[in-house]
This record gives sequence, C-alpha cells and structure tokens, in this order.
Amino acid sequence: MSPYQLNAYALALTAVGEIIQHYDSDKMFPALGFGAKLPPDGRVSHEFPLNGNQENPSCCGIDGILEAYHHSLRTVQLYGPTNFAPVVTHVARNAAEVQDGSQYSVLLIITDGVISDMAQTKEAIVNAAKLPMSIIIIGVGQAEFDAMVELDGDDVRISSRGKLAERDIVQFVPFRDYVDRTGNHVLSMARLARDVLAEIPDQLVSYMKAQGIRPRTLPAAPERSPPQSPTRTPPASPLHTHI
Repeated sequence: MSPYQLNAYALALTAVGEIIQHYDSDKMFPALGFGAKLPPDGRVSHEFPLNGNQENPSCCGIDGILEAYHHSLRTVQLYGPTNFAPVVTHVARNAAEVQDGSQYSVLLIITDGVISDMAQTKEAIVNAAKLPMSIIIIGVGQAEFDAMVELDGDDVRISSRGKLAERDIVQFVPFRDYVDRTGNHVLSMARLARDVLAEIPDQLVSYMKAQGIRPRTLPAAPERSPPQSPTRTPPASPLHTHI
C-alpha cells in the first residue's frame, strides 16, 4: 500500500470495476478475499468478506470495495495456499438460487496467477457452467498465467473427472497488457472494456438458450395525448435502467 498511488490490485479493481458496475442495478457488490489468516485466532480462510461482515459481504460501489479492501489489508495476514474453489462455489451457490433468467452473476477474480487447488477449481467451474454465471479473471503482475489460460478454456473446453463443462464461462485477461511501463496508468479503457466483457454476452445468451428462456416482451408504451398547451413542456422524467 502506498499513499501516493494505487497498487496493482486496486488499479485493476478500479479499471475493471468502473466498467462492469454499470451492469448491476443496485451497485451493491459482495467482495470476498481468499488466502489469509483472520483475526483474532489466525484461522486461514479462502472465503472471507473484505468488509469483515459475515452476514453481509456487500460493498456499495467500487469505492466501497476499495475501502473494504484496504481495511482488510490492515487487519488480516496474507497467507497461502491460494485456493479459488471456495469463492467460485460461493458465487455458484447464490447463482443456483435464481435460474429463471431474471438474474445473471459475474464473478471477478483478481489474482497474481498462483493457484493451489487447480483440480478443485476446475471441478467447481464445470459444476458452475450450467448456472447463470460467468467468471472474469484478471491476472496482475509479471507471473506466468498458464493455469489461468487453461481455466479460460478458449482452445480446450475445461473438464473435470471426465465431465466436460456445458459452457465456456471463464474469460481471462492479463492486466499488464493494458498499463504503461510504470504500471500505474491504464492505457486504453476502451480496449480493456472490450476484452474483459468480450465473451459475457455470448455466455449469457448460451445459458438462456440452454434453459429455453426467451426474452421478455416489453409492455406496449401508452399512447400519449396531445399537449394541452404548446407553450409549456413538463420536465423530463429520469431514466432508470436495470440490467
């Protein structure tokens, strides 16, 4: 942590979060950490709320997530191994509660590329592939991301215990491709947005088609009566968009 600039994780969270937050209607985001010893007893956890609230891990907006992240860094001790499966299973459990097409979950994982439970994570992703969810993995730092590329499954569909994932639900992006040489400035937000979200539309549509869910028909707009007075125009109503 530096008082002068964001670290790589916070920079990635801000850059990507500013893009994907607009696809959420209430801007309340559950934020979880993995790989740390928690106070007061030093228990190792791979699924803990960054805000310290076990009952409600949701944070308000990207600023709320950053605040919780910095609070967590000051209160926990980073500790291995690095396990993805508990967090993937956590989100999958929530996604399984609503499968009628009215909700779709996106899990954003920010990682340095190290993963200790590859087999369990692959199994969790294969199980999640039938649910209304997608996973975006942002690789931070200069490590080799071979494991993340394997999870992406663009070239070879991910499988576990002989079972092939029903859909490709993982998108991996190395964040270093989008920052300058100092590591503290995003070069192209538009290109980052395009690449991070590139596969989400098809993944969402593939789930809906697999479940036989068709788009809902918008209600017909009521006919407007002509204005009573041509000299007075009522103020415009705010537009509320929910995705």
